[in-house]
Amino acid sequence: MAGVQTVCSQKTSLDSLIQKLAAEKNEAKRIDLINVFTANTAEIDPVSDLQNNQKILQYAQNKNDKIIEAIALSNIAYDYRAFGNTEKSFKYNLDAVSLATATGNEKLIANTTLNLAHNYKDQADYTKAIQMYKSVADIAAKLNDELVQNWAFNSLGEIYMQINKLDSALMYSQRAYELSIRLNYHDNLSFILQHLGATQGKMGNHSLAVGYFDMAIKQGYAMNSARYISEGYTALAEYFHGTNQFDSGVLYAKKAIDAVKNTPFSNKSIKPAKLLLDIYENTNSDSAIKYFKIYKAANDSVFNAKTIQQTQIMTFESEIKQQELYAEKQIDEQQRKQNVQYALLAFGIITFIILFLLLSRSFITNTKMIEFLGVIALLIVFEFLNLLLHPFLERVTHHSPVLMLLALVCIAALLVPLHHKVEKWATAKLVEKNKKIRLAAAKKTIEQLENNSN
Repeated sequence: MAGVQTVCSQKTSLDSLIQKLAAEKNEAKRIDLINVFTANTAEIDPVSDLQNNQKILQYAQNKNDKIIEAIALSNIAYDYRAFGNTEKSFKYNLDAVSLATATGNEKLIANTTLNLAHNYKDQADYTKAIQMYKSVADIAAKLNDELVQNWAFNSLGEIYMQINKLDSALMYSQRAYELSIRLNYHDNLSFILQHLGATQGKMGNHSLAVGYFDMAIKQGYAMNSARYISEGYTALAEYFHGTNQFDSGVLYAKKAIDAVKNTPFSNKSIKPAKLLLDIYENTNSDSAIKYFKIYKAANDSVFNAKTIQQTQIMTFESEIKQQELYAEKQIDEQQRKQNVQYALLAFGIITFIILFLLLSRSFITNTKMIEFLGVIALLIVFEFLNLLLHPFLERVTHHSPVLMLLALVCIAALLVPLHHKVEKWATAKLVEKNKKIRLAAAKKTIEQLENNSN
């Protein structure tokens, strides 16, 4: 029952979001509405977030709303990144950036470029990632969008710390920290503090490094986030291990494992368990065995979770594909009906013109005109029959191009002789009509001459 209630609640929230999107005319606010709606779900349950963004994408495409479509594509890419599917993440991100660029909306360009930069960062293409993050930061500064600036600065600080450009790492992480405090935005504050701690540690500032790690952990507790608490303890344990303070490393690694025990984030125990395994491997066989089991269990849980996620994704993608195929079929059917109507209308107009020319008693008509209109009518009739019979022929021939061609040739073989007969009849009628008009005109002329002579 709880599961049903959760699904219903999510559906209600999504319906509410779509109503807000439909009512909101400001493009920037529509982007913010989607970002706020997907923010927590993306980090906690990327499968549900993927489903939500697919539905948002369908809504955007139905409404031909390129702004919402681009941000939905970007969010889908972010979800695939969480699953470790780099190929699909890149594909969706590239599509999102391309669409955003076409709209010319700078806020949208910044949001989508930020997610694409994450892909390059994950692939260790730091030069490309840095270039893109800086571009995002520049656009955000121009738009006075401090939240996007915060995201870009945080990622820049992380990259520069990893490549040991510590002055730049410190500058960008501090700027991200200042923005988080000013905006009272704490969602990524624990990450920023971890980056500051790691940077200060590499710079040899022990007390500052430990201080920032402690702040990161406290922020995790303030948010009641097992994930952030564990990652903060892990960062502190790795720092102490790197400075050969093994007892402190062991202490905080154990705290990191305890923080996520029996939580959905048990996979976060992989790093601290591996660290403890390395420490105990040559000193304490019992402890080594204990943490090897934890490490293995955490790895297995990640594998099982990803397997379940991939199964859910495959099932969901299959459903989406079926819906897309059905929608395409409906569109094609509607288009075919319209084409049939257009063909009927065109045939009716041509037929009316021919009949008018044949039955008109007021002027002489050139037989070449009738022949030309007859050819046009033949082509329209052929196209009309093609449109009308096409679905039936596809079913009968099983989409075989050769059989389809033969069927169309047979139709043409029936129409051409019929066309010749109709054309011959129309020409005969026209000649007869023209003779009558000329004869009537001659009689009228003779009568006028006779009257004049009298």
